[in-house]
Amino acid sequence: MMSHDVVFLIDVDNTLLDADRVTVDLGRYLEKAIGRDRQQRYWSLFKQLRDELGYADYLGALQRYRIEYVHDPHILMVSHFLLNYPFLNRLFPNALNVVEHMKQRGPVVLVSDGDAVFQPHKIERAGLFDAVDGQVLIYVHKEQELDDIEERYPAEHYVLVDDKLRILSAAKNVWGPRVTTVFLQQGHYAQASNVRSMYPAADVTLERISDLLQYDLDGLFSAQPVASSGLRL
Repeated sequence: MMSHDVVFLIDVDNTLLDADRVTVDLGRYLEKAIGRDRQQRYWSLFKQLRDELGYADYLGALQRYRIEYVHDPHILMVSHFLLNYPFLNRLFPNALNVVEHMKQRGPVVLVSDGDAVFQPHKIERAGLFDAVDGQVLIYVHKEQELDDIEERYPAEHYVLVDDKLRILSAAKNVWGPRVTTVFLQQGHYAQASNVRSMYPAADVTLERISDLLQYDLDGLFSAQPVASSGLRL
């Protein structure tokens, strides 16, 4: 397999797509459809499943909810809401522009944790599958799959963009100077100060995904911001 000089690895939830906003919208819909008490039960099941699996599983939580409320007719409505949700409208501003600019320099691969059905469905409905030419990897724990990523997309250098310092730190421990880690301070995981204090800083820390448009791609490898010369990705 051909090796590239650089491959860009980009997370999905709260990196390209505002997953927190999706959760808020679902919560509002659940309260309207099944009431506050049952909505709280759904989120309790959701959190239990997330603790077990290590990733968010909205449909899996709905399946568990169904076992407890087998005759609730609103289950199909909630399923319809999730499957038809307008994920494209929840992309962060300029997220697709960042992907397109990175593609000018090297392959862009989406690397996400998630289930085997809803996560790829979400990625496709958000327009991200086509944006990266179908180069999508979905794992249970992606930080444990770096060898597989490297085998599928061999490169001299990687740029890893994520909202979780835990993921970035794990990649840095394995790949060392071969990876530039980019931490985006988007979403509730990134803002959790107790979690952030547990891991070393990333090579680059940015407020939002659109800030990457201010970095020269080659300069990004050495974590150097673009000077005020007007150079773009």
